[in-house]
Amino acid sequence: MRQVVVVGGGIAGVSAAWFLTRAGRTDIEVTVLEGAPSLGGKLRTVELAGIPVDTGAEAMLNRRPEAVELAREVGLAEAIRYPATTSAAVWSRAAIRPLPGGTVMGIPAERALVEPSGVLSGEALARIATEPEVPGSGLDDDVSIGRYATQRLGREIVDRLIEPLLGGVYAGHADDLSLQATVPQLMPYLREDPSLVHAAVRARAAAPSSDVPVFAGLDGGVGQLVPAVARASGARIRTDTTVRELRRTTTGWELVTGPTRAPELVRADAVVLACPARPTGRLLGSIAPSVAADLAGIEYASMATIALAFPAEAFPGPLAGSGFLVPPVEGRVIKAATYSSQKWGWLAERGAGTVIVRCSIGRHREEADLQRDDDELVQAARADLAAAVGVSGPPIAAHVQRWGGALPQYAVGHRERVARIRAGVAAQLGLALAGAAYDGLGIPACVASARQAATQVLAALPTPGTMTA
Repeated sequence: MRQVVVVGGGIAGVSAAWFLTRAGRTDIEVTVLEGAPSLGGKLRTVELAGIPVDTGAEAMLNRRPEAVELAREVGLAEAIRYPATTSAAVWSRAAIRPLPGGTVMGIPAERALVEPSGVLSGEALARIATEPEVPGSGLDDDVSIGRYATQRLGREIVDRLIEPLLGGVYAGHADDLSLQATVPQLMPYLREDPSLVHAAVRARAAAPSSDVPVFAGLDGGVGQLVPAVARASGARIRTDTTVRELRRTTTGWELVTGPTRAPELVRADAVVLACPARPTGRLLGSIAPSVAADLAGIEYASMATIALAFPAEAFPGPLAGSGFLVPPVEGRVIKAATYSSQKWGWLAERGAGTVIVRCSIGRHREEADLQRDDDELVQAARADLAAAVGVSGPPIAAHVQRWGGALPQYAVGHRERVARIRAGVAAQLGLALAGAAYDGLGIPACVASARQAATQVLAALPTPGTMTA
């Protein structure tokens, strides 16, 4: 039997195990090694006031099929649900305002669609009309999305639109993030024409129209997905098993696990590393030093999710939409709030009379707020919610989930960095990488990376009866 070891028990790791065991190869055994006490990675569901609430991702991009298809394959088809509302808002200039339409990740395509929200001043709105006249040449190289947009559209549009949207996805800063990696749909047009407005218009026109819901969730929480995939894969699962070293042998690979004084050696014909970039880099330090150096250069943002359960009467009136984003220039603790009970019908049904609100805090290189204890974070979130939507009184229940090193930062040059990493790993027969550090943060992107990794290592494993040099 060929032994394949997957390091990492998040969605990428268990998905890799699933694709490996479903490849039709009866000569393969798959083992997943996870350092934590349980599987899940950044997907987790807890009980709050008797209601299951996600403390990690609560939705999957439905228009990208990988994650929803996988959920169906592993027996969760009946649990798939779509949001009751997806309309969002921005807390800007002391008011909750509708998130403007007609933008691509905050880059405006049409002034007429942006203006009614009241998010931008007249001066910023005027910049939308004049931006195509700003001189410049097409982009040949990657640039910071924040700095490029500031140059062409002005700082207010970056601060009030682009920054909160990017922060909601990456927990990062627009001035540090790659335009090529975070808004790739604009790049083909920006190579021909430097105008962001023109690029946004063309990208919106090229986007296929669809009646399919943008997002999907699971009744009972997205946190169910990882254990369901792990069970369906049939792989051997070992938790509380940290891999400390990876070695190349004459016949394959050797992984060193367990305490230093009593190490255990796990031998494998192929390995999938589905853990964050820096631990992956440490494992590859002696095997592929240049790959390890590139992996070490991928920084991560830490954050926390604060889930709060309130009695419905704590709010002065019905909540509108699915929640709101908070631009950093507002100086608030929270960077977003989701009205989970409004967004997901199954939550409203399970918790009649209870309103679940999830707040997130933390941005890249801004860990000060995360140093507060749980009670302080709950109080800070309550204070911001009181100022934003008038909630009063204490929550029925609260849960603080801290995610250290949660979100990889796609800095300028990220695409080129990933290309170098993949080329270096391809030179190591029987080794592949998967996870959020490379081609996308969302669940579907992680599943896609897992499929690619499984395909790569399967190609390196000869089928029974064949000979290899």
